Amino acid sequence: MHKKYLILIVGPTAVGKTDLCVNLARKLRTEIISCDSRQFYKELSIGTAKPSASEMGGVRHHFIDSHHITEYYSAGDFERDVNVFLEGYFKENAAVIMTGGSGLFVKAITHGLDQMPEAPLEIRNRLMEALKKEGLEPLQKQLSELDPEYYSAMDTMNSQRVVRALEVCLHTGKPFSGFLKNSKTERDYEIIKIALERPREELYARINARMDKMLEDGLLEEVKSLEDFKSHNALQTVGYKEVFCFFDGEYSYEEMVELLKRNSRRYAKRQMTWFKNQDVFEWFNPGNLKEIEIFLSEKMK
Repeated sequence: MHKKYLILIVGPTAVGKTDLCVNLARKLRTEIISCDSRQFYKELSIGTAKPSASEMGGVRHHFIDSHHITEYYSAGDFERDVNVFLEGYFKENAAVIMTGGSGLFVKAITHGLDQMPEAPLEIRNRLMEALKKEGLEPLQKQLSELDPEYYSAMDTMNSQRVVRALEVCLHTGKPFSGFLKNSKTERDYEIIKIALERPREELYARINARMDKMLEDGLLEEVKSLEDFKSHNALQTVGYKEVFCFFDGEYSYEEMVELLKRNSRRYAKRQMTWFKNQDVFEWFNPGNLKEIEIFLSEKMK
């Protein structure tokens, strides 16, 4: 049996994953799987920095535009679907690239996920009522105390994930992160793990520039078109939540722009924390394509 390789390339938002992965995919004559938890949705494009057809460079991408915003799609669903896809793909191909910045979806593939316990409905109702009356901040504070490990790495602006983690903590008396597997699920393919990073000021400048470009490209119009779905998990995240709050009159346009940039920078920092603490990656600057190619050739001998 010839070895099969899943080349996993992760990193924070705006670090340059798309360009690098497209270049590598062309050289390796392979395809790309997205593990970005919001690019699955057909209706979300600008705010998720979904690659355009030209940015995909003729390379086939999977798990982009695969679901509608009304569909619930969990990390466990993703784990199942990716492994079904790979079973077929590896019959004809030796390697595939997976890329994204959603830590929990990455871990679903690298480690597998335990079945999360279902909390009684009254706990969720109580938390949702608190969210409605008091806002997100008290729930964020409670989760940071009950599970500082998960809180430090998650998108804390995502109210649905905050509530989900809290209900598990409150129901079980254990941290939500304790239900994420530390022992790896055996796979019948080898995973090569690469992470991308840039100097902090360079990354932050790229994030700010990306947000300006999103606004120029029509982010506000995209968010306006999604008003009916604003309570959906995927829209309670950086890049969407701030715009909804602007539409609701909570702050000015200038304040919205600053919050979009600030929250995106903070999210990138949490992504880096997750990837540095959750697994062992080989770290590269995305500009060092040649070094990455040499590394891959050594690992795939």
